[in-house]
Amino acid sequence: MGRIAKYTRRGFLIGSFAVAGGVGFGVWEKLRVLPNPLAPEAGGVALNPYLIIAPDGISVIAPRAEMGQGVQSTLAALVAEELDVDPTGLKVLHGPPAQTYYNAALLAGHATYDDQAAPGPFQAFVSSAVEVLPKMLGLQVTGGSTSMVDGFEKMRLAGATARETLKLAAAARLGVAAQALRTRAGAVIAPDGTTLSYGELAADAAGIDPPRGVALRPPSAWKYLGRDVPRADAPAKSTGTALFGADQRLQGMRFATVRICPRLGAGMVSFDASAAENMPGVERVLDLGDGIAVVASNTWLAFQAAEAVEIEWEEAPYPQTSDALWRAVEAALDGPPNLVVDESGDVGAAEAGDVISAEYRAPYLAHATMEPMNATAWLRDGKLDIWCGIQAPLLGRDKAAAAVGLDKRDVTLHVPFLGGGFGRRTEPDAAVLAARVAAAMPGVPVKVMWSREEDMRHDFYRPAAVARMRGAVRDGKAVMLDAHIAAASVTRQSAVRAAGFAPPGPDRLHLDGAIDQPYAIANTRFSGYLADVAVPVGYWR
Repeated sequence: MGRIAKYTRRGFLIGSFAVAGGVGFGVWEKLRVLPNPLAPEAGGVALNPYLIIAPDGISVIAPRAEMGQGVQSTLAALVAEELDVDPTGLKVLHGPPAQTYYNAALLAGHATYDDQAAPGPFQAFVSSAVEVLPKMLGLQVTGGSTSMVDGFEKMRLAGATARETLKLAAAARLGVAAQALRTRAGAVIAPDGTTLSYGELAADAAGIDPPRGVALRPPSAWKYLGRDVPRADAPAKSTGTALFGADQRLQGMRFATVRICPRLGAGMVSFDASAAENMPGVERVLDLGDGIAVVASNTWLAFQAAEAVEIEWEEAPYPQTSDALWRAVEAALDGPPNLVVDESGDVGAAEAGDVISAEYRAPYLAHATMEPMNATAWLRDGKLDIWCGIQAPLLGRDKAAAAVGLDKRDVTLHVPFLGGGFGRRTEPDAAVLAARVAAAMPGVPVKVMWSREEDMRHDFYRPAAVARMRGAVRDGKAVMLDAHIAAASVTRQSAVRAAGFAPPGPDRLHLDGAIDQPYAIANTRFSGYLADVAVPVGYWR
């Protein structure tokens, strides 16, 4: 096989971009400085997209969602280390939907080749380009265990650049060289002991072009990184004051729930809402096309009223029984593989030993996050505010805007704490449904809470999979492993939902959990088969 015969589908996509003449554009895109999306309240100064200095303290803007993994605490500590401030005194906020907060590490590791030790120019370009594509697409996503990989240098640079800019402001005010100044505990200190707090200097610093190429401190000088630091979210979560999406309360709020066709991908033939509409406290029953929404005076009443609506559903676009679904997945194994990787030795010749065969099955699985899916939306004077725990806020904002016919600049999405994500909240469906309900109730804030039943019925599931494997043992040692794995493609379905098209090329991620094993088996082959089943699937931790 040639050097680039097995590069991934992401590598194929980015390589095509290069061949089409995008090299110069890609370099320009990588170097392009994105605008700062922050607009602090009076008195606050945003020295960069990750830092606000205000009279009442310093806020770090975390580009990733906090869903229990502690990521925002560590991101804040990265800034604090370079800024010379105690991380326990920082306020941590989720950044607004903005291209600035793209996740550069989201595609890292997916432009791989057979001969990593000696990559050619084309491979080297593709490996570099995976940093550009998330920026171009505005992939503001928390997922794939990439938050620290993406933020480790980025957040430290934000702190270091702000520190040096504040020193330049102090140098201008005191008439001394910036090199003679030092920082400690949120202040700039002159050689004569004169101390100026960051708050005193922030307004002056805002008018200074930040220096480029600021050196980061070596690990030997770290005060906070690598040491136990209290979680930024611990006080609020331990005292019950932390705000999740389900906790939003607004003046005049109404409460709603949705009931969407349980035959996923199908629609609604008709419905009779008379029983629900006669319940005291029920205000509206809305036709959503593929289901209904009930708006009421409280969530429990909305749940009861939604169940009281008589609905005739369309048929599903996939087999109706579990047995038939399994047969559809199995059928993929009868066709050619989508991808064959980690092929080494001679699998056929190795069958001379004791051969063991086995079939494994994994069912569809829902994420079952502790906090059911929900979002609050409020349409006022052509502007829409949405409060939603989401792992992809830029996608959620844009999809919600499109759903109700608004310019995306007229939609503001606020991201509170997430009561679990596990990949489920990369999907924008909760924000979109809340936007549609709010559009039907202009001027009234509406919280749309899904029942647990609706949450489980309308997940984007871990796909059902069938794996048929053969192994051979000779003289007590494993000498062969031949795996054939069939399932729907998470990558392709997710890409179609997000961008309207599936990437070309083979889907390496389809086999990600099986390949690149550390075992010294001389003869191996992993074959992936894409099952064309219309049940919605998605990323699942």
